[in-house]
Amino acid sequence: MSSLRSDDGSFFDDSTGQVPVVDPDETRVTITGAEPAGELADAVPVIDPTTLLPHWTDAPTGQVPIVVAREAAQSDDPWTQIPAPAWREGEADWVAHEEQFDAAVLAGEVRDDNARPWEFSTGEDDVVETIIEEEPPRPEPLRASRTRHTITSNPLAGRAVRQRQAPRSNVARATATGLALALVVFGFFLAGTVPLSILILVVLGLASAEAYAGFRSVGAHPASALGIAAVLTLGVAVYNKGLAALGAVSVLLIIVGFLWYLASPGSVDVLDGMGATFFVYGWVGIFGSYALLMISPRTFPHHHGMAYFFGAVALTVCNDTGALFVGRWIGRQPLSARISPQKTREGTVGGLLVTLLGGAIILPLVSPWTVTHGLEAALAISIVAPLGDLFESMIKRTLGVKDLGRMLPGHGGFLDRVDGLLFALPTMYYLVHVLKLG
Repeated sequence: MSSLRSDDGSFFDDSTGQVPVVDPDETRVTITGAEPAGELADAVPVIDPTTLLPHWTDAPTGQVPIVVAREAAQSDDPWTQIPAPAWREGEADWVAHEEQFDAAVLAGEVRDDNARPWEFSTGEDDVVETIIEEEPPRPEPLRASRTRHTITSNPLAGRAVRQRQAPRSNVARATATGLALALVVFGFFLAGTVPLSILILVVLGLASAEAYAGFRSVGAHPASALGIAAVLTLGVAVYNKGLAALGAVSVLLIIVGFLWYLASPGSVDVLDGMGATFFVYGWVGIFGSYALLMISPRTFPHHHGMAYFFGAVALTVCNDTGALFVGRWIGRQPLSARISPQKTREGTVGGLLVTLLGGAIILPLVSPWTVTHGLEAALAISIVAPLGDLFESMIKRTLGVKDLGRMLPGHGGFLDRVDGLLFALPTMYYLVHVLKLG
């Protein structure tokens, strides 16, 4: 095919139908009508250097391109009245083109003369009201009715704490009961480890029974029989196996307690019931088991555990006695008016002094106690014994009862008498290890 290029350079001549002849041995491609580049070098147009863009590696010149505004087309269509983009750098450019675009045309309203270019108002007919449906109320969660007393504005209404009661007893009667108890306990100390262990188990069982009765008086449903059995079982197990039995008995109580309430008839508040059961077990059972742990022949050699347990009992009695008499004598400032208004700061100081005297005079009479160790133990017991007394007062205040028992004339119940001792027992056990008395 011949070249489309004519002699005068035209590309529109008719084809001649001729085909160029190519040598079979020629390996190059022949382009018809090609001309040597050297012949066209003079025909290359000269580029003006001022119109060239700088190379991308050159430093910036700071120049910006200019966008020339075009006139808006004349038409009835409001969209055609929007001008082409215009470059605006200074304040004067914005003022000059302020009237070129009226945003009110988009809303179909006449623009206010005082409105800025981007402000426009819509008519009431153009506003589409969106109705938001309110979320339907969620159903109240179903919950079994509680077996506790109904909550009123006064949660202590009708409870014993709001009732005026006669004084517990006179000081002479309480003193006589205290002396009788001291003689009984001292006799069991002389009788040996096994009789003393039986006495401790009896006291712990009665104390836990009084605590469970207090919880039942406010409408709770503790597993009283199961809890008392767990307290006694823990005492026997700790006496024979040491603290290793504590975890086994506690786990067993949780499992059996679950089965207990699973088989209980009727609607029972399980949280209140199990909570009260485990609370008394921990308070009376676990704390009280340290007495059996100390007197066990497996714990301390040479029956020194009997001496340590005697020290805990003697120092607790000294603290209670000193606080009682000194408080009645010169007590004015309450130790905790909200929890126990009858306990005073003066009585607490008096209990501390009497306890220190007991640690320096009474304990050294029993081996292996010394005066120094007796004073150290007396200082520790003087701190924790009042806390145990306040702890029981807080429980009684919460339950709304005056005393948890009435078996001891002038002293209330057994739990009222051993509340400070329950805190003193673990303190004495660990204090013996810290002081390395064992």
